[in-house]
Amino acid sequence: MKKTFSILFIFSLLIFSNLSINSCGSREDTVNCFPNSPINVTLNLNLPAYNALNYDSGWIYVNEQQSGTRGLIIVRVGNGFKVYDRNAPHICPDNDTTLEVKDNIAIICPKDGTRWILRTGQPESGSKTSLPPKTYPYNYDQVSKTLTVYY
Repeated sequence: MKKTFSILFIFSLLIFSNLSINSCGSREDTVNCFPNSPINVTLNLNLPAYNALNYDSGWIYVNEQQSGTRGLIIVRVGNGFKVYDRNAPHICPDNDTTLEVKDNIAIICPKDGTRWILRTGQPESGSKTSLPPKTYPYNYDQVSKTLTVYY
């Protein structure tokens, strides 16, 4: 009886520990309630809709299928790009937590006014968070001017 109780206790402890770790895990780059959805977007920068990305500091919003739950902000930075998720990284999603570009130099969260530098994603002084906006990897083919964002 004592052995059965010990085995059941250890088994229950393992199950509880596993559930706790998996359900309450935190992400280092965002709050733990940040939506996790696949990102798979291909943009042809030869098209007029994406012309801004051919110039340094040019940016666009992307709201296509498979561009996350609220879309992306893509910024041309020199020869590369920054691809940001439009969900605020520091607070759980709500009606007014979709990030916006302000004055072509900053990203802001309308809910609390937190600001990040558009070109780098670094929090501006006085920001309420040290978390930068979530970024995604990309591939860029210079010959065909095709930008592919994935996650």
